Amino acid sequence: MNPQGERWTTDQVLALAPDDASRKAGGKLAAPGPWSESGTDGGAVWGLCKGSGKKPYQAVIDTESPAFKCSCPSRKFPCKHALGLLLLWAGEGEAGSGAGTVAAGEPPPWADEWLAGRRQKAARVAGAPSGEGAASRAPADPAAAARRAERRLQRIGAGATELEQRLEDLLRTGLAAAEGTGYGHWDETAARMVDAQAPGLASRVRELGSVVGSGADWPARLLAECALLHLLDQGFLGLERLPGPLAATVRSRVGLTTEAADLLAGPDATTVRDRWLVLAQQDTEDGKLTSRRIFLRGERTGRMALHLSFGGAGRLLEPALPPGLVLDADLAYYPGARPLRAALGERHTPAVPGPVPPGCGIDAALAAYGDALRDDPWLDSWPVVLADVTPVPPGAGVGWQLADADGEPALPLDPRCLGRTGLWQLAAISGGAPVTVFGECGHRGFLPLTAWDPAPVSL
Repeated sequence: MNPQGERWTTDQVLALAPDDASRKAGGKLAAPGPWSESGTDGGAVWGLCKGSGKKPYQAVIDTESPAFKCSCPSRKFPCKHALGLLLLWAGEGEAGSGAGTVAAGEPPPWADEWLAGRRQKAARVAGAPSGEGAASRAPADPAAAARRAERRLQRIGAGATELEQRLEDLLRTGLAAAEGTGYGHWDETAARMVDAQAPGLASRVRELGSVVGSGADWPARLLAECALLHLLDQGFLGLERLPGPLAATVRSRVGLTTEAADLLAGPDATTVRDRWLVLAQQDTEDGKLTSRRIFLRGERTGRMALHLSFGGAGRLLEPALPPGLVLDADLAYYPGARPLRAALGERHTPAVPGPVPPGCGIDAALAAYGDALRDDPWLDSWPVVLADVTPVPPGAGVGWQLADADGEPALPLDPRCLGRTGLWQLAAISGGAPVTVFGECGHRGFLPLTAWDPAPVSL
């Protein structure tokens, strides 16, 4: 580790906060008063925070991953103590002191034990391709595993055939009749797809149910979604006739996934090493499940990547990578006609702050989405970095837009982000001048996720 490694910025720390309440609570602890025995070794930060009880809370952060541990009872990750300690550490770096309350040193035993455990685990994972880890993941009975896979393919095929019949019935009776069936009909159809072990088909059926009656043009949108679902059904039923990359896309769309361990350590594993700039981190809660999407772009390859992970309530999602960091790492892309999702492999050096990413204009962004859609017709959007665009607030019957430097063309914003305070934050960052914005460009419009001012700001 490098004890003189670069510290994070305040914005990078705040991007990790699970909610606004945590940001505010962490900010109150970003002062020397509550902290004692704090320090850093360039790869970790630790400290004791005075609480309401006699015993202070022990907080330690692995800034290379990053990951967090605190002895407090909070179920939020990171908790306010971890955020406060990181903000204190980052603030000292921004002030130029670099050696205040959080000074360079060696971690105490309680922090060192946790850090050593994490690094031993990382070493085992890194050595898994040729060590015992790879052998332990091998199926105990390959023939039995192949039979189970074949049975699942047969179940999904039967589900796709049944879904085709239901779509045919819908079109025969007319789309207008769908408005009177209620959501229960769609829910029952989705349940049938779950029984067929095709969660991807089930998800798309539920989306059909949400379209019905959702606006004046809902019949047209329902017909378009039915056509895409029909295309997916036919693609799976004719899987053996498809080119390999397109077949892999169809398999993933119906819900047949590849294990990340197989991507990174399997017999056909292929990784891409690059310096990956973190463009955005987005956490979404759906009941008890939390999903984390981290967007990256390779400095040398220029390739976009999406790291997707899931966790239950109170379970720490890893990795946590604030926008603006750069990590030298290996990625393994999931197979597909237009690969985007990737598994994170070995990290060769700790993450460090990175530059403002280069971007493109609106025409090039639309062309990038069109190219991706040609390969994967079920794509909703494609990640792009827009350079020199100006946010235009709504007016004269026109909604929020992003305009090129010359004012033409303008790209409408995705309706899903309308009403969010982040849009006015984006306008404030711009101040009427062009900015760099990262987001997803799709058929609904552009969904902004991060802006640079000059440091990254999550929207």
